Amino acid sequence: MKGQFFPYKDENISKSRPVITYALIAINVAVFFLSLTDFSGFIEKYAFVPGAIVPITILTAMFLHGGFDHIFGNMWYLFLFGDNVEDRLGKIKYIMFYLLSGLAATFVHWLTDPKSLVPTLGASGAISGVLGAYLVFYPHVRVHVASYYYSGTVPAAAMIGFWFVLQLILGTVSLVGRGSGIAFWAHVGGFVFGAAVALLYKSIKR
Repeated sequence: MKGQFFPYKDENISKSRPVITYALIAINVAVFFLSLTDFSGFIEKYAFVPGAIVPITILTAMFLHGGFDHIFGNMWYLFLFGDNVEDRLGKIKYIMFYLLSGLAATFVHWLTDPKSLVPTLGASGAISGVLGAYLVFYPHVRVHVASYYYSGTVPAAAMIGFWFVLQLILGTVSLVGRGSGIAFWAHVGGFVFGAAVALLYKSIKR
């Protein structure tokens, strides 16, 4: 989950303890440190490879990460935005939503490069779904960000919207040029799925 800014706080207090978000973070961190005991073996066995699909890896790849910066970035975004989405959806619906967002992200990534033999791993797709839902549920919440150019607060819609446009641009570049090794279309797929589910949820609640 990278961008040209670092969000470090949002002005959105949860009404309940986000136990599912904390549990997801704990599981991801535990799996990451476990994978360090045989990293190449874990990647070979549990990462998702579009051109050589092993069904279980569609799920297991969501809990693998390629390095300390990778897991820190993903878990920070989940910590910052997941609690409020969990609060809005409720515990059971939230965990289902998280996993389905990851599955949707993997599917879109597969569509863009179905013959790729490059392993795909990380929680970015599922967390992109969380960002999509957050944008729908809390577009006007102020988010504190820091970057080389600006430090202050911006609406969640501006911050997350900028991030999404960046994923679209970089994803398009990856299709027509040399790939960067980042599954940008998984981010796009997870985000669109998350936003669509949140819009449907709001409609049903009305």
